[in-house]
Parts: sequence; structure tokens; C-alpha cells
Amino acid sequence: MLVLNATYEPINVCTVRRAVVLLMKEKAEVLEHGDRVLHSGTSTVARPVVIRLVSYVRVPRDTHRRKITRRAVFARDDWTCQYCGSRGNLTVDHVIPRSKGGPSTWDNIVASCAPCNRRKGDALPNQAGMIPRHAPRVPGPNVFIQVASPTIPSAWQQYLEIR
Repeated sequence: MLVLNATYEPINVCTVRRAVVLLMKEKAEVLEHGDRVLHSGTSTVARPVVIRLVSYVRVPRDTHRRKITRRAVFARDDWTCQYCGSRGNLTVDHVIPRSKGGPSTWDNIVASCAPCNRRKGDALPNQAGMIPRHAPRVPGPNVFIQVASPTIPSAWQQYLEIR
């Protein structure tokens, strides 16, 4: 289930069970229903796909502290090598190598296929003639929703800004 803040901003992905609890406690409302139904001992309801919190929840935006994971880097870079455009055999690469003082931060790590990563090796981008197609950056919150749910249901797309 996609969870939206009261302002319709996507903030999380949760289980069906958690969504139903939020609905029963009247802390959320259903915006999109799925094709399936949920059955209890006394009732049947359409399965929620997108819910919106009734009251605003302040979400910390300290994105610099968000954990850098391979999946998050791949999702941010659209599962594409930032040097050649390949979509297979992905690894992560430090644009400025760590051996040359490059930090392990969002703005220095890109998705790279293994052959490009080996070819670039320990060289700086200009030395290797390998400049990333897109400058690495801190990802938006939608990247973390994509990591939590790699297949985005069509009902979610109007609420997400997917590049």
C-alpha cells in the first residue's frame, strides 16, 4: 500500500494489514481500491491500494543521512550504467575514487556495469574519459518508495513523480 501524507505527498509503503489498521482507527482514508476484496468474519471491503493520512505527519527530510544502498543507487539511476547505458551486471562506482579522496556520498556514487567499472578502475573521470551521463545527486523520497516496492502499481503512478 502506498501511504500519502495529508498533503498527498508520498511518504511510505506499508502492508495491507497496517493499512487496514490505519483505516479502522480512522487515521487514514482510502484513495484507490484494488480489484481484490478483504474478508472478515462480518464484512467484506475492497482492498486499499493507496491511502492518505487524515492528519499531517511531519517527515524528517534529512536526506543526507538516508542510508546509501546498492538498490537505492540503482533505483535512483534507473537501473542503468551511468557510463554506457547498459542495464545488466550492475555495480556501484565512486566517480572520484576513494583512493583519490572521493567520499562515499550520494553525489559521488553511480550505478556502473562491471565492465565500465573495471575499465575506469582507479582513474578520475577525465583521465578515463568516462563522465557519468547524469550527475549523481541525493535522491528524492520516491526512490526509497521504488526500493520498497520495485514494481510500481499503476494506481500509484499519479501520486509519484517517477522519472
